[in-house]
Amino acid sequence: MQIFVDADACPVKDEVVRVAERHNLAVLLVSNAWMRGPDHPLVQRFTVNNHPDAADDWIAERVTDLDVVITSDIPLAARCVAKGAKVMRPNGKPLDENSISMAVAMRDLHTHLRETGEITSGPAPFRKEDRSRFLDALEAAIQLIIRRKS
Repeated sequence: MQIFVDADACPVKDEVVRVAERHNLAVLLVSNAWMRGPDHPLVQRFTVNNHPDAADDWIAERVTDLDVVITSDIPLAARCVAKGAKVMRPNGKPLDENSISMAVAMRDLHTHLRETGEITSGPAPFRKEDRSRFLDALEAAIQLIIRRKS
């Protein structure tokens, strides 16, 4: 079991390491550009080429049904869900077989609305409650995989 982090814009890297440390799990931070991240023996950093989908491709090729993926990228989430991985957004909201179709549809709708000028603002700011929900959701996902392995 490993935790893959789509790390370019992930606000919860430190939290991932805290939970991973409790379970002695490897954390793979994957990004398109070198970034500073938590210095910890469980953390591995992978910098892929600057192609827009390179980090997504790298994660999707390696993830298994025993892994957790942290991403805000809906197409990457859909690929990982299809492989059986536990996927969640940095705000702790899970993306699974039941929610991924709606997430893809909403992403497409928001893209269209931004292109037509109907939406001009970005996502809501990241809050303390999001961080707390994320910690709980990550712990729950890991516990679920551990139980499934047993």
